[in-house]
Parts: sequence; C-alpha cells; structure tokens
Amino acid sequence: MKKISLVLLAILSFSFLPSSKVETKKVNISNSTIKWVGYKLTGKHEGTITLKKGELIFENNTLVGGNFIMDMTSINTTDLSGGSKERLDGHLKSEDFFDSYKFKTATMVFKNVKRITNGYSVNADLSIKNITKPVIFNMDVNGNSAKTKLKIDRTKYNITYKSATMTSILKDKAIYDEFDLSVSLKF
Repeated sequence: MKKISLVLLAILSFSFLPSSKVETKKVNISNSTIKWVGYKLTGKHEGTITLKKGELIFENNTLVGGNFIMDMTSINTTDLSGGSKERLDGHLKSEDFFDSYKFKTATMVFKNVKRITNGYSVNADLSIKNITKPVIFNMDVNGNSAKTKLKIDRTKYNITYKSATMTSILKDKAIYDEFDLSVSLKF
C-alpha cells in the first residue's frame, strides 16, 4: 500500500509542474526588411538584402532561438540609380565582396538568448561565404515584430577589398571594415 501511495504521490506531483510551451513563429518575409550601410572615408552607401526564410523560437512567450537565411543575390543599393547603381550592385555581388553567385545565401543561427532590461541579448553564428563567426547583438521583441541593429566586420568573412587594415592602399580610398545591418522582422 505504501508503494502505491508513493507512486500516486509522484504522479500527482509531476502533473502539477508547469508545462513548457514552445512555439516557432515563421517570419513574414514580405513585411520584413534588412537594410545595410557601408562606409568609406568619403561617404557611405546603403541598400537592402532580401530575407529568404526565417523563424523565431519562443518558450512561454520568451525568445529562446531563431534562424535565418538571407538571399545574397538580392543585394540592392538604394542610394544610387542608373549605371552607378548597377555597377555597385554588381561589384558587391562579385568576388571582391560577397561573391553571391557562388555563395547565394548567408545564414544566422541563434546560439544563446538572454533576457535583458530592454529586450534580449543574442549570441549567434553568422555565416557569410561559408565562413562562420560569432556575433552578439541586442534584439527588441514587441508583439509580432522584432528589431535589431548590428555591426559586422567584413574582414572576418574574407572580404578585404580596399580594407585599410588589410592592404596598403591610400586611406582616402579605403572602405571601412564594419558595415551596419538594421533588421525589422514581422511574424
């Protein structure tokens, strides 16, 4: 009788433990944006990259993970037009930069997510040109949207064209190593 009572007590104890609800939310790629800004000594250029696929993972309404695929063939300059735009778009897709005809996608996989005062701190692996490096950024999640801004050092992905830290080019011709990404996700 004691054994039966202990088994019943154990079953009842586990049945009152809170259950964890894990939910994967697919990102609406049509309503989400990735904007980039690249800097040089004499100015900057900006544009967009299309998100191919993405999802955020929540446990009990708390962000715990995510993964994304970006279409690197979609690199688009938005601050130029005509021939200048076509030349820069082509150059960014060339071997000098993202080599997007060979490496059609870039990926990001969240590795660790921590709750902070204003959202989440995310440690992720970013893969560009089949080179994977860790990145850390803060993300704000509000309702069915998430936003973040992060800096990426292109030289970590073997993108060294006109890098002042990698070559001996004249400083006024240099392109800065870091570029900005501003990401707005809808899900």
